[in-house]
Amino acid sequence: MQRRSKMFLAFLLSFLLSFIPFSGNVINAVTPVAVTPVSGLSFTQGVKKTVLDNGLTVLTKEVHTAPVVSVQVWYKVGSRNEGKGESGISHQLEHLMFKGTKERPVQFGRLFSALGSQFNAFTSYDETAYFGTVQRDKLQALLILEADRMKNALIGTEQLTSEKRVVISELQGYENSPSYRLNRAVMQAAFPNRAYGLSVGGTKADVEKFTVEQVRNYYQTYYSPDNATLVITGDFATEPVLKAVKESFGKLTKNQKSKINSQERAVSQKPKSSSPIVLKEPGSAALLHVVYPLPDIKHPDVPAIDVMDAILTGGRSSRLYQALVESGLASSVGGSAAELIEPGWYEIDATAAPGQKLEKIAQVLQTSLSKLQQQGVSVEELNRAKTLLQASFVLGNQDISSQASQLGYNQTVAGDYKYIERYLGAIAKVTPEDVQRVAKTYLVPAKQTIGFFEPTQPDGQAGTSSSGSGRTVENFSPGKPVDPAELAKYLPPATSYTVSNQQPLPQQLSLANGLRVLLLPDRSLPTINISGQIDAGTEFDGNQKAGLAILTAENLMNGTQTKNALTLAQTLEDRGASLEFSASREGVSIGGEGLSANLPILIQTLADVLQNANFPADQLELSRQRALTGLQVQLDDPSTLARRVFQQAIYPENHPFHSFSTETSLKNITRDDLLSFYRQHYRPDTTTLALVGDFDPVKVKDLLNQAFTKWQAEGKPPALNLPKVSLPKTSTRVNKVIPGKAEAVTYIGYNGISRKDPRFYAALVLNQILGGDTLSSRLGTEVRDRLGLTYGIYSGFAAGINPGPFLIEMQTAPTDAQKAIASTLALLKQLREQGITEAELNTAKRSIANSYPVELANPSEVASIILNNAILGLSPAEIREFPRRIQAVNMTQIQQVIKDLIQPENVVIVTAGPGDTASKEN
Repeated sequence: MQRRSKMFLAFLLSFLLSFIPFSGNVINAVTPVAVTPVSGLSFTQGVKKTVLDNGLTVLTKEVHTAPVVSVQVWYKVGSRNEGKGESGISHQLEHLMFKGTKERPVQFGRLFSALGSQFNAFTSYDETAYFGTVQRDKLQALLILEADRMKNALIGTEQLTSEKRVVISELQGYENSPSYRLNRAVMQAAFPNRAYGLSVGGTKADVEKFTVEQVRNYYQTYYSPDNATLVITGDFATEPVLKAVKESFGKLTKNQKSKINSQERAVSQKPKSSSPIVLKEPGSAALLHVVYPLPDIKHPDVPAIDVMDAILTGGRSSRLYQALVESGLASSVGGSAAELIEPGWYEIDATAAPGQKLEKIAQVLQTSLSKLQQQGVSVEELNRAKTLLQASFVLGNQDISSQASQLGYNQTVAGDYKYIERYLGAIAKVTPEDVQRVAKTYLVPAKQTIGFFEPTQPDGQAGTSSSGSGRTVENFSPGKPVDPAELAKYLPPATSYTVSNQQPLPQQLSLANGLRVLLLPDRSLPTINISGQIDAGTEFDGNQKAGLAILTAENLMNGTQTKNALTLAQTLEDRGASLEFSASREGVSIGGEGLSANLPILIQTLADVLQNANFPADQLELSRQRALTGLQVQLDDPSTLARRVFQQAIYPENHPFHSFSTETSLKNITRDDLLSFYRQHYRPDTTTLALVGDFDPVKVKDLLNQAFTKWQAEGKPPALNLPKVSLPKTSTRVNKVIPGKAEAVTYIGYNGISRKDPRFYAALVLNQILGGDTLSSRLGTEVRDRLGLTYGIYSGFAAGINPGPFLIEMQTAPTDAQKAIASTLALLKQLREQGITEAELNTAKRSIANSYPVELANPSEVASIILNNAILGLSPAEIREFPRRIQAVNMTQIQQVIKDLIQPENVVIVTAGPGDTASKEN
């Protein structure tokens, strides 16, 4: 199950590889609560719809909770509109829309970055959207830029040639994923004569053949005001903004070319073969993917289908989780319904547990679906599914960007921004009989297309490596850095405004047992966001028991002294709430969210788990099997394998940052190990909680005191004495070979600084210039834009409580890896020798400072920020002072940071991917 408010993300090219199904454990049932709608909450209240004379639909929604605005442009064109030989042209055009316009022949990413915008774009089946969120004084500038590229985008030979290489790099990166390849094979078989059957990104063969005329014609056909929706949400006054919209967009004319939109139609479905599609290719885990045809988004069955999906795959208490994961057959299972302009599909994915057969999983899956069809669902299941769906919309619309996306998606795909209100009203009326009926109608074996991915045994290359001195064949001379003064002449001016309110600071308190709490009330929405950390991270593992902290965190929700796993799960899921734990290097993260009425349940469940987890042996074995599957997947993924090898090359074996889970270490961990780790490291005096949302601080303090009063710590908390890590004496190059991959991933770097290092703010500003943004940084400008060697490249300082690595990451074609590495090292040398300009410094500072208020406009982000500031030992006022500290960075500090932290002669370089990426020396 996926949140409907974010449903389109499941179908975006950029997110095809990111879906993680719900996971958990199920033991027995509890009596669920009845559905209690959020009274008085409307997603479209206050929305004003305006249609300009040129056909542009404008949706405005004033939201005055933070001084920021979101501007989004949704075009009703996606891969659905592509004809033969055009597969991927919508996505290719999306990339070209950032290459500049006739009046502004400059990378638009640099303009957006200079405004401090958090921006991006995506292409999907039915739509292509561009979005940016900025401080409110930058609203008019965003409108001017979006209007400019709606009509005047530069689509020439130079732009298309360079961006083709970038797109192909992106597509080849997806080829690294077995799940992507299986999904593609199943979809092509399910819909052989429809555009929906092809991946949104298209095929490499088609992309390579695109001509300038072809892409330009496509742009001139579909990028027209009467085929677009402009959405503006946030802190603005409607009438002046509409006037600005008419000044910027109103002068654009409709395109003369006719729009050849696919006709909405019923799609006949030939009976499917009962035999699955089988891919036997290099990979890690065995995968199952099944697809059933569905109607379009306007069909009256859609609400019941989504309720059915929530019953089947919505959380730990769902039917398929119980049947497949709890039984030990699968490591994960997930599902989603794609309801689009044309008839879509329902898909179910499962990852096999080690040693389990896909045929058995398919058999149990079919038995579960048949049971739903024959016996129907209980009222309790129905209420839980409705609550999950309702809560997911509220929680998914806490920030203005998400609200704008909801409006844009509904207007573009459903044809009406008010669709969500009708949809939720219909959800409330779904009956058990409706769910049983749609299960019988659509989950028909004769209409399904099923695929298996069966990983072949590695041919001996996996895990092999080679090392070199790091010398390179090429001797690249980087292009001249972009002059911000040149950029500034293309930048629309910002309007002036006065900041009327300062960011409120959280209340701080410590319970008698030492537990730290930060409270920040926010009454704008009826939601609660909990963010927390316990000092029980993987740094305490040791190499022999690597994975212990992760297994402990993952087993917390598997049972307490009074509740088993299913009771815990249903206690939350009956109310649409969630509580999750995950271990990282320096701690265990706590994440919780729900409607404000359910805060007591969230706190009581959190307290119960932190004090009374009992780690059932059978659940530990299931989580161990999932961890082993996850390890196989990580070692088969170039990005995670490269990061692992990179980290271990930087930190010596006696350093806590060196340890990673292995098959042996995971199998060595016992239940006694978990109990011992839990008792030693899960302590109130090493736990910090941050709560942001709709609550009364006095009542919350009482709740916390009641829930945690018995949780006591003995003695002093465990402490680590981390050894000092020096830079490598020379450059080191390591190559890891993974059979069957199309793209390589490279990490370059060395040990860096901690968050409390006095050089941190200067390092952050320097990094913004170097590689903080793929489209506007020096690395992005050179390696991506000018040379076209990578889809994505960025740099960063992983600065935590302890020093983490400075790193540069990039994805390239294997034959381009060496050129990209050489270019990157040349850029580092250029930075070391020539430094930066005053204009670059000022632009970077403005970009970081201007984008910071956007982060503060999201309650869940605020919860994370105030938590991180607390655990890093920073002042409570840091959330307010951060922009000022950035603006105070001067050139002398930057020069010192370059001298101290940019060492191109002493880097560790790790590349993972196909076997032809090793460095070659003269």
